[in-house]
Amino acid sequence: MKGKISFTLNGSHISMEADLSTRLIDFLRDELKLVGTKEGCSQGECGACTVIIDGRTANSCLVLLGQVQGAAVTTIEGLGDEQNLHPIQEAFIEEGAVQCGYCIPGMVLSAKALLDKNNKPGKEDIRRAISGNLCRCTGYKKIEKAIIRASEKMKEAGYDDGNS
Repeated sequence: MKGKISFTLNGSHISMEADLSTRLIDFLRDELKLVGTKEGCSQGECGACTVIIDGRTANSCLVLLGQVQGAAVTTIEGLGDEQNLHPIQEAFIEEGAVQCGYCIPGMVLSAKALLDKNNKPGKEDIRRAISGNLCRCTGYKKIEKAIIRASEKMKEAGYDDGNS
């Protein structure tokens, strides 16, 4: 179903004609060439396709483009770049929480959604926040440590005001 889509993506306004029944992941990857969002299972089970929509995590393989009308969507490309990493990305590297990297964009976005709401999460908070993200390489201990470290780094960098 063709129609006009208008939403904010990584801080920039998007407005264009598109097939509103296209899955968000396909629109991001195929139309906009934002390939940081990965497709793992196509069933919302693995979390590799996690994005943030209006402050909440979502599996972009289960979201239709028309569902983000007027929303604010954040993908991994919206956090930082090679020259200016977000503190969460830095912490994942510093703690060795990145192995193959396939799940990491979704894991980082789940961490961001958590830290935007809770700047001092406990281990249970972290486990709950990443429960929809599967990782086969690291186990989860390094990821948990990375999120705790990211919380500290974000406070040091002045992100603790809810605007991370």
